Amino acid sequence: MRCPYCGNPDTRVIDSRPAEDKSSIRRRRSCDECGRRFTTYEKVETIPLIVIKKDNNREQYQRSKIEKGILSACYKRPVPAEDIQKTIDAVELEIFNREEKEIPSSVIGEIVMEKLEDLDPVAYVRFASVYREFKDVNTFMDELKKFLQ
Repeated sequence: MRCPYCGNPDTRVIDSRPAEDKSSIRRRRSCDECGRRFTTYEKVETIPLIVIKKDNNREQYQRSKIEKGILSACYKRPVPAEDIQKTIDAVELEIFNREEKEIPSSVIGEIVMEKLEDLDPVAYVRFASVYREFKDVNTFMDELKKFLQ
C-alpha cells in the first residue's frame, strides 16, 4: 500500500480488525519512510446488483434509496438510530444473500416492509402507504386490518 503522505510504496500493517459495518477490514498502517500512520479499509468487491423497476427500467442498486425510505417511515418515531441502521443492514444482507444479479424493486419493497413490521408498526404503515400506493381510506384500512390480525 502506497503511503498517502510521502508516496513510499512499502508500508507496514500495524493492526487489523473488522470495521464497524462488519463487511470490511480496517487496517492501521505505518510508513517506514516518513513514520506517519494512516488507516485503510479493505472490502470485497462484489458484482453490481441491478434493480428492475416497475416500468422494467434497470438501474444499479443504491443503499441510499433504502436508507431514505426507512428514515422517512421512521420520521418522528421513537426508534433509536442504531435500530434503524440495523434494519437497513438486515434488508441489504437479505438482498445480497439471494445471490442474484438482478432483483425486482417489488421484492426489495416487500423485504423492507417485513423488517419495518418488526421495527415499528407506524413506520410499517407509513412505508406501506407509499409503497402500495394507497388510493383511498378503504385501501389503507384493509392494510391496517391485515396488520392487526
